[in-house]
Amino acid sequence: MPGRECYHCKLWVEEGEPHDCWTTTESALTRDLPEDLQDAYERLRETAVEFGDQRIYASGKCIMFSRDVCYFFVRPKRSYLEVCVFLGRPLKSPLVRRAEPSSKKKFYNIIKITHRDQVEAPITDWLGEAYGLQDRLAAQPVEARGAGRRTSTPIKKRKHQKKKAPAKKKAVKAKRRTR
Repeated sequence: MPGRECYHCKLWVEEGEPHDCWTTTESALTRDLPEDLQDAYERLRETAVEFGDQRIYASGKCIMFSRDVCYFFVRPKRSYLEVCVFLGRPLKSPLVRRAEPSSKKKFYNIIKITHRDQVEAPITDWLGEAYGLQDRLAAQPVEARGAGRRTSTPIKKRKHQKKKAPAKKKAVKAKRRTR
């Protein structure tokens, strides 16, 4: 039968059959997880819901937790949950796999969770801090938020970049004149 292979999920889709592999749900992402990881995810979700009003939704391969912007997300893997928490500082802890800047004011911190018992302090404290970060950034004065931005300063050329030869530009102009 004629059909095609989906570029994203690699499933065979028959001709005329509707296919939307990007539309997913929390349950679809957590359904095949081992029981320990499902319990760990449920505990993470319960903790986040206690913080207050927010939106929890699945997007691609992640489950996002956001207010106006995402403050953390969970990426379910086969043997662990990868939790990415956005904070105003990099975390220095053996629990944190990686911490790098995601913008001028925020850092993303990757945490690997393998069991429900790991979802306790300090991880729950970090999630609460991430939830409140949006309020703290919004409360900063406008001039403090914009400090350090360069809007009118031209970008300097790097040392390894060569200047274009002016002779080539003249040749192009000469060709245009002859037309």
